[in-house]
Amino acid sequence: MASSASSTADGVAVVGSGLIGRSWAMLFASGGFRVKLYDIEQQQVTGALDTIRKEMKLLEQSGALKGSLGAEEQLALISGCSDLREAVEGTVHIQECVPENLELKQQLFAQLDQIVDGNVVLSSSSSCLLPSKLFAGLVHVRQCLVAHPVNPPYHVPLVELVPHPETAPATMDRTYALMRQIGQSPVRILKEVDGFALNRLQYALIGEAWRLVEAGIVSPGDLDLVMSDGLGLRYAFIGPLETMHLNAEGMLSYCDRYREGMKRVLKTFGPIPEFSGAVAEKVHQAMCVKVPDDPEHLAARREWRDGCLMRLAKLKGQVQPP
Repeated sequence: MASSASSTADGVAVVGSGLIGRSWAMLFASGGFRVKLYDIEQQQVTGALDTIRKEMKLLEQSGALKGSLGAEEQLALISGCSDLREAVEGTVHIQECVPENLELKQQLFAQLDQIVDGNVVLSSSSSCLLPSKLFAGLVHVRQCLVAHPVNPPYHVPLVELVPHPETAPATMDRTYALMRQIGQSPVRILKEVDGFALNRLQYALIGEAWRLVEAGIVSPGDLDLVMSDGLGLRYAFIGPLETMHLNAEGMLSYCDRYREGMKRVLKTFGPIPEFSGAVAEKVHQAMCVKVPDDPEHLAARREWRDGCLMRLAKLKGQVQPP
């Protein structure tokens, strides 16, 4: 797959110009791909392009712009349009980024199915909708998969690649190579499961966090500290399985030592929380003390978060494991 802007086969279409779509457009441009950013209203596209320009300029000023091209060179690779057929013409990859609504996504992929050829990959950014439902009945189903990014994709490189049962191995291989080419960290989910891998892990953590607060065992603020100043620090560099491996004389040693304790604790986990009512209000009030929920404060906190992620990503790039 070519990465040169002068290539005739390096077009990528991003369908949907919201936060995720804009990040994808920036990532593909950082790899030298020509990007067509599509949305149903030209005004939305224009606004998205303006936002991308501002973000890329800031990234360049801070030394965090990805890729070997400068901001202006990357911006020149991104164009917008409000005609779907025009957006996907000549592309090798289509990344769908419309709202997380099954019916809406199915309608879009049905449209795409009618206008693409046998060479383009049809990829959804869905966070948990199953490929077997997203792509049911499509002629080009072997070219379809989910490529689920983590928000914000520009600063968090993980992408989950989730196949439909009929997805061709070549589709997975091509998309894996493409994601690596634009600096992302793709993982292969070998068969579909509700929530994929990231959200299953995230929801398990959120569920137990909620139960601990609900039971009065820890405050919402201290619960978050357990992650940010505890587990999160090492999980930024190694995962839970490698943590087990390193915290003893290898994995078998860890299991021998801690198996019974883990099983005992896991048996005490409670039912699935409702995430509503008095506990939701308690957690909400605690979060608002830290970050008021008005748009200005939330935007400022997200900007701070993204800056932290950007610096962490830079550090991780400098401290590759031996």
